Order: sequence, then C-alpha cells, then structure tokens
Amino acid sequence: MNQTDTNDIRFPDAEPDRGELQLAERHALRRVVGISTELTDVTEVEYRSLRLERVVLVGVWTSGTQVDADNSLLELKALAETAGAMVLEGLTQRRAKPDPATYIGRGKVEELTEVVAATGADTVVVDGELAPGQLRQLEELVKVKVIDRTALILDIFAQHASSREGKAQVELAQLNYLLPRLRGWGSALSRQAGGQAGGANGGVGLRGPGETKLETDRRRITSRVAKLRRELARMATARDVRRDRRQTREVPAVAIAGYTNAGKSSLLNSLTDAGVLVEDALFATLDPTVRQAKTEDGRAYTLSDTVGFVRHLPHQLVEAFRSTLEEVSDADVVLHVVDASDPDPAGQLAAVREVLAEIGADKIPEVVALNKADAAEETVLKALRVQEPGAVEVSARTGVGVEDLARVVAETLPRLMREVDLVVPYARGDLLSRVYEEGRILSQEHTSAGTALRAEVPESLAGKLESVAVAPAAVGV
Repeated sequence: MNQTDTNDIRFPDAEPDRGELQLAERHALRRVVGISTELTDVTEVEYRSLRLERVVLVGVWTSGTQVDADNSLLELKALAETAGAMVLEGLTQRRAKPDPATYIGRGKVEELTEVVAATGADTVVVDGELAPGQLRQLEELVKVKVIDRTALILDIFAQHASSREGKAQVELAQLNYLLPRLRGWGSALSRQAGGQAGGANGGVGLRGPGETKLETDRRRITSRVAKLRRELARMATARDVRRDRRQTREVPAVAIAGYTNAGKSSLLNSLTDAGVLVEDALFATLDPTVRQAKTEDGRAYTLSDTVGFVRHLPHQLVEAFRSTLEEVSDADVVLHVVDASDPDPAGQLAAVREVLAEIGADKIPEVVALNKADAAEETVLKALRVQEPGAVEVSARTGVGVEDLARVVAETLPRLMREVDLVVPYARGDLLSRVYEEGRILSQEHTSAGTALRAEVPESLAGKLESVAVAPAAVGV
C-alpha cells in the first residue's frame, strides 16, 4: 500500500449527495498520524508486567466527520494502552456501512494484512463490535488475533475488578459476550457417542457423535451465568439495604458520574478527603465508593464515586453493572464530571447522558463540572460555557474551583429537613441524641421542663419530636 497516496486524500465534512461516497473515500484505508505508542519506561503502568502486545487499530466510519473518526480511534488507542498493548498503527476507512463479511471489505483486508506483516503486529483491534462471522473471517484472512472494542473494554474491566461483586459483574459480562462467539470444528470435538452404528439404541436419524465440546461449553457457560445472576442478586439486596438505611435517615445523595478518566475519583478526594485510588488510566474505578460530606451550613449528604462511561459502552456491561449504576439512578443530584482537556468534551457529555438515559437517570438534577480546566484550551472552554451555561470550571489537581463546585452542589441539594422549635422532655434523651446525629442544632437551652431547641431534622424525626414535645410557650421559653 502506498502511504504517500493515502495521506494526500482529503475527506469532506459533509455527506456526499444522494448518500453516495466519493470514489477516493471508498478506496482509501487512511493512516491516522501520531497514533503509535512510544514508551521509554514500561514500568510507568504497574499492570504492564508482561511483554506488551503489538497491535494495529482499524476503524470504519459511516457518519460524522474525519475528525470524529480520528477522535474515536485515539480513544481506542488509549483503551489499548490501558489494557497493556503497544499501538503500532491506526487505520480508518470511510464506508456507507461495515462489510457484513469482514467489516472492512476483502480488498482492505489484503491491505491490512500487508500493514500487519510490515509492522510485526500480533493483534488487530477493530473500533466497533464484530459479529461472530466477521471475527472468524478476519482472523482467517489476517492470520493474527483479532478482537473488537467490546472485548478490549471487557479485558480492561477484568484487570481492574477488585471486589467480589466487581469480579462477578465482569465475569457475567464476559460470558454473555463469549456465548454467541464459541467456535467448534465438527465431530473432532465429540465427547461421547450418541448411538451404536447398526444397533437399535439410537434408531434411524438419532445415531451420531452425541454432545460435542462446543455444546458442553455452551451448557457450562449458561449454568455459570445463571449462578452469577443469583450471586449478584444477593449482593444487590445487601446494597439496597444500605441505600434504604441512608434514605430512611433522609440524607440527600449525590452521585459522581462521567466519562472514564475524567477525574471523578480526584474530585471525590478533593470534596471529602476520601483517599480513593486515583490513577491516570481508563476504568481505574469499578467499585462504587460512598463518602459523607457536609455543606457549609452543616447539612449532611453522601457522595458516590461510580464506574466511568465511554462511547458505545457495551450493553453487556450496562446490564452486568446495573446494580452498581443504581447508585446514580437513585441519587438526588448527579455531579457530571467532564474532562475539559479532552479533544472532544462535547462528545463525552453526549455519551454519558446517553447511558444516564438508558438507566433512567436523565431526569435527575445535574451539576456539570468542567474538570482539568487548567489544562484545557481557552477556545474549548468558551464553547463549553455556551453549551453548558451553568457548568463549574474546576481543577481537582490544583484545587481551583472546588469550593465553588461544593457551593453549587449544596444549592442543588433538595431540602429534606424541616425546622422545629420545641421542648424535648429529659426522659426522651434518645430523641435528642437522634437530633444530634441526624439533624442540625440551631439553638438550645435547658429548662425545667426539658431541652428547648430549634433545629433542622428529617421529616420522620420531626413528627416523633412533635408527638412528645412541650410547646415553648407552655414553659415560658
């Protein structure tokens, strides 16, 4: 393939008239400049303990602009590096739709094979989800391992899962992805005989190799999936109990959501001193972390750090992590963190909101935080200010804007407290203790009839206080 010729091709931003692609576009498998990985120190990422796989990235774009296609492939590059791969080359192709047989077309497969041979790559990563037939044919033609975007993301999740629930969720997603992609080679994988040749045990049409290894694997995967679903249901019950306990106390909940590696954990640490793991890697956080915080006027609320989102998040992951994502759908406020230094922050916003809508969290009040504002270009920030006029610019690394963000979150929190002014008898010290624990004391005074206090308390506690309290006027307060 002539690299000079392909680099000279120009891709228009607009769609060709009548849905027809220009001839040059259809014949081009375009290299993306600057996509190769060059590492001076492999130890900079702790989980790259093995030899890095050498990969070539391939993308097909059917809509949008060439810039959108390049940004998507750059994100795939970051995913591949997070998984522990060395990216050697990145190629994109413009097509009306992916080829049903090989995804990129047989002619482009030949060019891809030449690139793989020239670079010495051992893996091809496709920026999309391949059908089982496409995956099989690509591997047979290119002669190296082929994986798609979904398999790559699942691999990253498997590396980062640490808790029992997180590991079970990842395994469930992997098995659901693997099940339709199992492959076998006919009677060579037979495990038992289904009948005796010429005998009477099988009968006409029922004699044969019996259950194959492929069928055995499918049965085992189906059984394992059912077991994992039962285990996750029990874990979800325990999570529901903890969530119900917080809701009973009527403490508002704020869920931190956003694109992967946007700085959600860093913001959680800045707002609450949570000490959560912060790592410059995609999907470093898989297990939700809940911490308590307080507003400037003393109101308590919880902050939950959740798993990051990504463009075209595999539906297997959304389904497997549904119990975890309920931390977002059950929140009172969503703190949407955006990486303002990313090449396409508007695309991040759209991708996250798409997932929020899928889990039913799109109607929850939202506070947008433009993180990494210190590293963002001013033109990008100006465009974001127009698109999101209520957004707060912040830098979790330097601390600039964190106080402003905390104030905006506090203003957005629902008022779940009610102010009471009454006298609690000394015999009901248990209720007074709950006021200290669950509410906020505005003023108090000890009288002969009991403790006269003015406080903000949850609605349920206010009713109990009013049922036992003496009115302040009755004791001359």
